[in-house]
Amino acid sequence: MKSIIFILSLGSIIILSCSHQKKEMGNPLLSDYNTPKETIPFNLIKTEHFAPALDTAFKSGRIEIDGIVNNEEPANFENTIEALERSGKLLDNITHIIYNLNNAQTDSAIQALVKELSPRLSEYQNDITLNEKLFVRIKTVYDNVDRTDLTSEQNMLLDKTYKSFIRNGANLGEKEKKEYREITKELAGLGVQFQENLLAETNEYTLQITDSADLSGLPPDAIKAAAAEATQRDLDGWVFTLKYPSFIPFIKYADNRELRKQLYIAYNTRGLKENENDNRKIVKRIAELRIREANLLGYDTYADYILDDRMAESSKNVNEFIDRMIDAYLKPAIKELADVQEFARSIGFSYELQKWDWYYFSEKLKKEKYSVDDQLIRPYFKLENVRKGIFDLAYKLYGITFVENKDIPVYNPDVVAYEVYDHDNSYLAVLYMDFFPRDSKQQGAWKTDYIKQYKADEKEQRPHVSMVFNFTEPTENKPSLLTYEEVRTFLHEFGHALHGIFTDVTYSSLSGTSVYRDFVELPSQIMENWAEQREWLDMVAVHYETGEKIPEKLLQAIINSKNYNIANWSVAQLGYGMIDMSWHSLEEPYQGDIVEFEKNARSRTTILPPIEGTAMSTSFGHIFSGGYAAGYYGYKWAEVLKADAFSLFLENGIFDKATAEAFRKKILSKGGTEHPMKLYIDFRGKEPSIEPLLEQSGLKNKS
Repeated sequence: MKSIIFILSLGSIIILSCSHQKKEMGNPLLSDYNTPKETIPFNLIKTEHFAPALDTAFKSGRIEIDGIVNNEEPANFENTIEALERSGKLLDNITHIIYNLNNAQTDSAIQALVKELSPRLSEYQNDITLNEKLFVRIKTVYDNVDRTDLTSEQNMLLDKTYKSFIRNGANLGEKEKKEYREITKELAGLGVQFQENLLAETNEYTLQITDSADLSGLPPDAIKAAAAEATQRDLDGWVFTLKYPSFIPFIKYADNRELRKQLYIAYNTRGLKENENDNRKIVKRIAELRIREANLLGYDTYADYILDDRMAESSKNVNEFIDRMIDAYLKPAIKELADVQEFARSIGFSYELQKWDWYYFSEKLKKEKYSVDDQLIRPYFKLENVRKGIFDLAYKLYGITFVENKDIPVYNPDVVAYEVYDHDNSYLAVLYMDFFPRDSKQQGAWKTDYIKQYKADEKEQRPHVSMVFNFTEPTENKPSLLTYEEVRTFLHEFGHALHGIFTDVTYSSLSGTSVYRDFVELPSQIMENWAEQREWLDMVAVHYETGEKIPEKLLQAIINSKNYNIANWSVAQLGYGMIDMSWHSLEEPYQGDIVEFEKNARSRTTILPPIEGTAMSTSFGHIFSGGYAAGYYGYKWAEVLKADAFSLFLENGIFDKATAEAFRKKILSKGGTEHPMKLYIDFRGKEPSIEPLLEQSGLKNKS
């Protein structure tokens, strides 16, 4: 079995098991790809091609499994474990395409296809992991093989395969297996419905403004974008939406407090209304089914089940980690809040700060303290310049280059495709970049794969990696200008992409980002550090009109403000982790009010007054339509790793090639071939410490 993994910062993630095999002529999905680097022929594929291609792929995958099960030769690593790993590659390819399109370029036909496909894939996976004869062969190999005859990667594949079958019901009785099938099939459908409802809820809301006085405080670019949105919708005035490039500027800059409140509440009640997009019943049902799934497999809670296969290892360890992090961040966060409240009062604000006030006054205080805000910075971060700067950074660190190839088919005109070459000019990967929002795309930013890297039959398949964003679009008069946070997001997803690009393993199920979920954010988060480094910023930040480098005063202001209100941001992240752990630590189904559930779950991290009637669970795609269930803590967990790891770059130089090469060789290229702590210690020489994170965050000795 293998997995499609969508990696996000601020969006949803889908994981599903699938596989693939030899192609046939005819349908472009079943024919050899006559394209550069055998990239997917998006220009030829039509939605109606998917159904017959899937039928063929499912059939061929089942034939391959039957071949393994009915092999009369005694079970060994090659004819059982490796054969299973190699099986079903056609299904793997096709489902990668479908699910990636459903996230980045969907329509009603693709959504209908995914609704039908997800339970079908669940059934296919169950037919494999619940196959008694197949498991007997796997267990025979696991119990009897001479481990010294296997490479470390082969040993990892054997362990992962055996454990995967156990964790997916292979040891259950017939009655329990039937129930397990029903649970996993229903969960697959619910995850798709959750995601579809969230996209619809995000797209359907608009805030129309017809009085120009209500635009007070907003940046000119945000006003122009809102006017264009109104024109596109045949409406008068200006239209703001819940998409990030529209929502964030309004919350940060609009002087009209009531409209900020209206937009904030709309964003934080997605999936929480009594309409066709209501996700409340779905959330509760998913949580209930996960409890039952965990119980069937011998665990008290779903969190116990998930964390048994993570670096953190147990709910106890995760909760202790969250507690330690709260102890470090809470007092500084309360002080940050007091500073913003005091500032607000000093300029005439007489109310208690609410959540729709926090971003507004926080941004004003930041400008006063550091003489910097997004609107001063954005002219220096033209998207094309940032992209070049990130490519140049990759060249300085790793010697790799990116060559645009306009002959590679893409699924939307906004997408740009590159061939990636190593320092010796050998081919490494294809990289797709998809930058701007549209109604057919989920919110957030993520990295995913269309084709994963693996080696077979003396041939290596190099990866085809995709990065998807929702950056501010260019206008008729201006190019796309990024906020500082968008620059960090670009670097973050690029780190995930490098993890995929550099992978150098034998088996696709262990390649690239196929690692423990609480380790996968290290390669992404470590890249964010360069956004705080003078040497890199000086390379990248060039005014889009004048071509002048960013002034020293503004550059220093960015560096000085890098930890501004970092404790509040961290406490909020920890609160999300507590919501996640609360849902997945349940031992009995929850039938109460979701708003109250959340309020109780993250009460320790509540600094600003809770807003009645709002909740994030119904739009928390990471945990209810993706792969971060009982794993959202992993973002903060990985922050500890990335700060500790980056301290080596700070010691040796932020462009030090030897340090970068060690990070590539010992972490990025290894995928999931070894335990992540071993990989980390091989790179760093020791286990990670929390001290570098506190020091780099400016919070050491402040908690």
